[in-house]
Amino acid sequence: MMKRKISIAVGVVMLLGILPAWAQPKARAAKEEAKNPKQEMSVRAQSRYPHAKALPQDLIWTREVYRILDMKKEENGALYYPVEPIGDRMNLFSLIFKLLAQKKIPAYEYLLDGTERLTSDNEIKFKDVLDRFSIYYEQKKLKERKDSVLVIDNSDVPSAYVLSYFVKEVWYFDQRTSTYNSMITALCPVYHRQDDFSMEPVKLPMFWIDYQDLAPHLTSAMIMASNFNNVANRSMDDFFVSHQYSGDIYKTTNLQNRPLAEYCKTDSAMIKEQKKIEAELVSFEKSLYGSDTLSVAKEKVVVKEKASSKKAAKEATEETSANEEVATPVEVKTNSKKKGREKSTSTVRKSGGSKRESAAPKASVRRQRR
Repeated sequence: MMKRKISIAVGVVMLLGILPAWAQPKARAAKEEAKNPKQEMSVRAQSRYPHAKALPQDLIWTREVYRILDMKKEENGALYYPVEPIGDRMNLFSLIFKLLAQKKIPAYEYLLDGTERLTSDNEIKFKDVLDRFSIYYEQKKLKERKDSVLVIDNSDVPSAYVLSYFVKEVWYFDQRTSTYNSMITALCPVYHRQDDFSMEPVKLPMFWIDYQDLAPHLTSAMIMASNFNNVANRSMDDFFVSHQYSGDIYKTTNLQNRPLAEYCKTDSAMIKEQKKIEAELVSFEKSLYGSDTLSVAKEKVVVKEKASSKKAAKEATEETSANEEVATPVEVKTNSKKKGREKSTSTVRKSGGSKRESAAPKASVRRQRR
C-alpha cells in the first residue's frame, strides 16, 4: 500500500513538471512571439522550401540588381495568366493579394527613392492599399467576431492592370561553399492606370514584398510555363529560381543611388549600359574559377597544334615534290653533228638523281674490220 502511494506521488510530481512545457498561458506565448516576430524556419521547413532561406551574413562579394519584368513578354506570361482565378489556378498578383487579405504575409511601403526597407516600421496595412489604389471592397460584421471583415470580389482584384513587376536580384559569392549564384530578395507589383489626360498609362508601384515570406506559398502555386505543354507542372518558385523570367535592368545599387535613366539619356545608351552590366556579372564568374588561366593554356595548345599541323603539311609537300621529281621524265634534245650532217636526237631520263645519256651509234662492221 505504501509503495502504491509513493508511485502515485511520483507520477503527480512528474505530471506537474511536464505541464508547464506545453500548457503555457496564451499571454506568455504571445509575449515570446512579440520578442521574436521572425523566427528562423525549422530544418524540416527549410528542406521543403530550400530557396526560402536568407542570404548568408558573411559574404565577401555581392551585387544588387533591379529588373523590371514586363508581363506582355511571352517569357513572363506564366506569371500573368489567368487574369482571374480559375479554380485553384491564379496569377502572381492574385496570390499576393489573397495572402495580404488573409494577413499571411506583410507588405512594405514603396519609397520615393525606389529602395526597399523590409522592416516593421515600413509595413503598410492592407486597407490602406485598397484605399490608395481605389479597389472596391465591402465591410461586413460577423456574429462570432467583433471587428468587421473586408470582402472583395474576384472581379474587383486589379490583377489585369498589374502589367509589370520590380524585382531585386542579389548576385553573391559564398566563400564557404565556393559558389556563385543569385537570388531574388524582394518584388514589387506595378499598377498601370489609364489617365484621362495622357495616352500612355501611368505606372504606380504598389508595395514591396519580401521574397523570403512569399517563397513557401509560391512552391504550391503551379503554373503552365510552356506553349507546347498545357499542364501546370511547375511552381512559381521554380520559375523564379531557375531564371526563366525575362527582365531589363533599370537600376543597380551604387553609392549615389542613381538609376540608369538618370545618366543614360538615350535608348541606345541605356541598352549599352544594360549589356555592360550583364557582361560584368558573367565575367566576374569566369574570373572566380581561373578561366583566364585555362583560356591561356587552351590558346597555347591551339598554337602548338597549328604549328605541328603546318610542319606536317610542309613535310608532306616536300615528300610530294620529291616523288614528282623522281617520276616525271625530262626530255633533253641533243643534236650531234658529224661531217656536217645532223645525227639522231636522243632522250635523257632523270631517275634517282643519276643521268644516263643515250649511247652513240655503233660503227659499221666494215669500218671495224679496217
